[in-house]
Amino acid sequence: MAKTSGTSISKIVKAIIDEEPAVQDALERGYANISAVARMLKPSVEKTLKRKVTLEALITSVKRVKFDYKPSREYLKIIAGSVISLRTDVAKVSLERTRRTLETTRRILAGLTGAFLQVLEGITAITLIMDDGVFDRVCSMFKREDILDEKRNLAAIIVQSPHEIVETPGCVVAFYNPISRAQINIEEAVSCYTETIILLRTEDAGRALSILTGLITRAREALKGERRG
Repeated sequence: MAKTSGTSISKIVKAIIDEEPAVQDALERGYANISAVARMLKPSVEKTLKRKVTLEALITSVKRVKFDYKPSREYLKIIAGSVISLRTDVAKVSLERTRRTLETTRRILAGLTGAFLQVLEGITAITLIMDDGVFDRVCSMFKREDILDEKRNLAAIIVQSPHEIVETPGCVVAFYNPISRAQINIEEAVSCYTETIILLRTEDAGRALSILTGLITRAREALKGERRG
């Protein structure tokens, strides 16, 4: 079998890292142990190449591809330009998606124009996210057998970003990933034009807010560093 070039190893390394957001984040922020990453990737690379590769070759490839994960200026500008707000006393109800529940949902949307209300429509279910103050009123409009799940004592983190977020890849998921890595459960997530809404348990909201504030602060500092440079 002909020897595979170092460039091919780098391509395989990049393809594997492309599927590992946590590794990408560690490389991007500069705290990844390059040797440890290379050792972790070694079995997968060797399986793909069907031959042994040296750790030194993998270390070189990881060093080469890590620059691909440096955030673009466009990405940094969107994250840095985002503003966070927190809404407490939020509830949600999930319903079986039927003609009846769809019609009821439309009537609720028409009648509660002043309340915080988001609707997520799937193939088999509908989820309504709302102010807790209207929860009982909303639920009373549906038959009990239509309700699949309901939760109260939730909080919504609302991230308002520049309009460029609509066409810039990686920005919306940048808000989700650090929360998930902190082992915080995201109850629901909604992307609505330039707003990203993340629904959490109220007890998790403070920690999630701190994580996102840190993300935005780092993006702003990175832009300042570029200007100084």
